[in-house]
Amino acid sequence: INLLMRFYDVNEGSIKVDGTDIRHLTRASLRKNIGMVLQETWLKDGTIFENIVMGKPDATKEEVIAAAKATHAHSFIKRLANGYDTVIKEDGDTLSQGQKPLLCITRVMLLKPPMLILDEATSSIDTRTEIKIQNAFGKLMEGRTSFIVAHRLSTIQNADIILVMKDGNIIEQGNHDEKDFIIIFIIVSLRKKVTIHTEYKIQI
Repeated sequence: INLLMRFYDVNEGSIKVDGTDIRHLTRASLRKNIGMVLQETWLKDGTIFENIVMGKPDATKEEVIAAAKATHAHSFIKRLANGYDTVIKEDGDTLSQGQKPLLCITRVMLLKPPMLILDEATSSIDTRTEIKIQNAFGKLMEGRTSFIVAHRLSTIQNADIILVMKDGNIIEQGNHDEKDFIIIFIIVSLRKKVTIHTEYKIQI
């Protein structure tokens, strides 16, 4: 993930997006095209609406509601005391463990970036909530290249390619129909032409 986002660059080989080495792109332009949902949700003091439009401050109420409906977040938001105008704290202590990631997914859905990184986004929630979030992910990933890091098999069973990593090295690859993986998963959904030339070891 650090390599994809260019927090640092590869020492050998290259990572290419649509045939272009990402080192030839500015970090700002690269990151603008990538949406991230991480294990640790990040919220700020403010309303539900303000938290969703964080990456697109000029979004309309209609756009926000459409994004929330697409990620199945609208139903719980409208049940809050003041709906989208409900004020929450940075730690989101008034929201459940399932509601917080749904807000973050809605934020990314509003942006509609061409690439996604989902890093252990469902690791700290129960199975029932995970199903709702998986449905949201399914909608979010339509037509997009997605990189998923996960331990749960249910999270990655629809991936086009599964890479199994151990000690920073890729030791196997395939898909859910071919193998039953139990280590660490990195999944690449190749709906957009993205290539990773791995002449180096990936550290995780």
